[in-house]
Amino acid sequence: MQPTRASAHPETIERDDRPVHQWRLAQLARLGIPRPLADVVADHVDWHEIAALVQRGCAPRLALRIVR
Repeated sequence: MQPTRASAHPETIERDDRPVHQWRLAQLARLGIPRPLADVVADHVDWHEIAALVQRGCAPRLALRIVR
């Protein structure tokens, strides 16, 4: 079974996925995750889970570590 392009190279962002990536990056940055870090993890974490932890008082970087 051949892996799909996305699974073979998860760090590769398809041209059509760029707006989604940018939106996720913005959401993570808004929560307090530094933009360079948010850019790296935007496609690999559920920002909703991070937001829920931050809203309960968790530090943004700690929330990211918990979710990852």
